[in-house]
Amino acid sequence: MALRRKRVGSGVRLTPSSAKNLVGVAKVIGPAVVPVVAPYVLRAASVARDGLDRYRARRLGIDVDHLAEYTGRGGALHARIAGADLSLEELEARPDATAADREFAAQSRATLVKLAAAVRAAERMPTARRKAAHRSVVRELDPVERGLLNHLGV
Repeated sequence: MALRRKRVGSGVRLTPSSAKNLVGVAKVIGPAVVPVVAPYVLRAASVARDGLDRYRARRLGIDVDHLAEYTGRGGALHARIAGADLSLEELEARPDATAADREFAAQSRATLVKLAAAVRAAERMPTARRKAAHRSVVRELDPVERGLLNHLGV
């Protein structure tokens, strides 16, 4: 009885001997094709990486140039804290800033420093404790952001 190759779809089923033949063909053709294809593969990888970086930066609400500063599991929280700190600086620098605005900024800045330290410390914690610490930071950060929006008149 003769062995037949089974067709799968439109291709031929891969057998050990056909795989060996393909490897032999790749050894002959490969060195000629790689120098031609490699620049295109590298360019495609670079474009994909750039797109991923832009996506991550947009999600964090930061510039792509600052993406490396907000890495790790607490990167998003660090970005929120840094954004709140910048907004506090803008609140203080406004020409119509009141004494209450400046006092709120000073109190909030002290809170933000503590929250940033808590997020940094949580990076080395086990997963369950880290997540609990991050939830706690979010509970403290939300009122600061709401108060900031109130003081900015938004």
